[in-house]
Amino acid sequence: MKKLRPNKNYLLLKNWWENISLTNYEKSFFNRDIISFNQQLIRFKEKKIRISAYGKSGTGKSSVLNSLLKKEIFKTDIINGSTREIQSEELALKDQMLNSIEFLDSPGFDFCNIKFPEKIYSCIKHSDLILFIVSGDTNRNELSEINSLIKDGKKIIIILNKIDLLKKNELEEVIENIKFKLPKDSNIPIILNHKNNLNHYITKIINRHGEMMLTINSLHLADKLFMQIKEQRLKRRQKLAQSTIGKFSTIKASAVALNPFIFFDVAGSFALDTALIGELIKIYDLNLMGESTRKIFKNISMNNLFLGVTQVGVHTSFNLIKKVILLTAPFTNGLSLLPYGPIAVIQAAIAIHSTKILGKLAAKELFTRSKVSFIEPSIMIQNITFKEPEIFNHLNIYLSNRNLNKNFVSFLP
Repeated sequence: MKKLRPNKNYLLLKNWWENISLTNYEKSFFNRDIISFNQQLIRFKEKKIRISAYGKSGTGKSSVLNSLLKKEIFKTDIINGSTREIQSEELALKDQMLNSIEFLDSPGFDFCNIKFPEKIYSCIKHSDLILFIVSGDTNRNELSEINSLIKDGKKIIIILNKIDLLKKNELEEVIENIKFKLPKDSNIPIILNHKNNLNHYITKIINRHGEMMLTINSLHLADKLFMQIKEQRLKRRQKLAQSTIGKFSTIKASAVALNPFIFFDVAGSFALDTALIGELIKIYDLNLMGESTRKIFKNISMNNLFLGVTQVGVHTSFNLIKKVILLTAPFTNGLSLLPYGPIAVIQAAIAIHSTKILGKLAAKELFTRSKVSFIEPSIMIQNITFKEPEIFNHLNIYLSNRNLNKNFVSFLP
């Protein structure tokens, strides 16, 4: 695959966002997420990467950032929890692909008296790179936070801080313990904050991969927002689709039960099924190409063939019975008409059941084969090649979890 240039990715992402038509309800419902994404889009355009320090209280997050900035910008204190809200500092870059770095200092996630916690977690999760600061072996709470960030598809680097009091063998043991506790194949770097070691590593990674990290995180956040919108739309349309399927089931049941002619029975059922699929297309607002439509009808027909043959066979048998009943009625003084009603009820029940099955099958086929009029962010991510797993392996984890957990079948009727 050809590697896309980040500026082209920005134009693609901008075009994607401009092509998404949101209702007023969706604009209100996703207001906070939309604002956060627009801010990320601005940073993407301005080539401003965001790096956040995160971890429990007392691990030295502020001092780590001060070390990277080579200035005492963020307040430090011997008392844990000196940082109680998000603080930021921007560092301009010269003669590089990126224009600046925005450093964010955050309160410890275990600190109770945090101002605006939702804003803090939003800023952290919208960071292009997260420096997870630890001051020794990781505990259960720290691992829980790390795993949550990994599942969320965030790029993490673990910074081992306050190592001056540790002997070499103790330090090696701590590093091995942390690696052992991390998820398999996570490839999270563990960097020692010792002398200029951290500064050299961060400078190197920003120079080599900073712009691509900004690009990837922007696409990743776009994909998450897209998935949220998609899920919310499917949930709202699920009830409408169920109601529509129920309406067509009732119409078909009435027609089948009252119609004595097999040919009109089958033709009418096919016409109603076709109309039902048309209504489901409108409900889900799907953009279907000609070839996609043909494939959908073919696949629905093949999957529904056994159901249709069974239904026609049953209806044929019942219709023949009804004709015999009608023909023999004059000779039995109408007594033979007594089973006519139950037979019609059974036919109606079969029609309802078959229509519901067809409706669910059609909805699933329409959804899985539908084409959107723009390139989805996840496709843009997959169109970029990555050579260093230590830097970009988190994308594979995110995409795997995305495909596993977000098939949306449960939101179909």
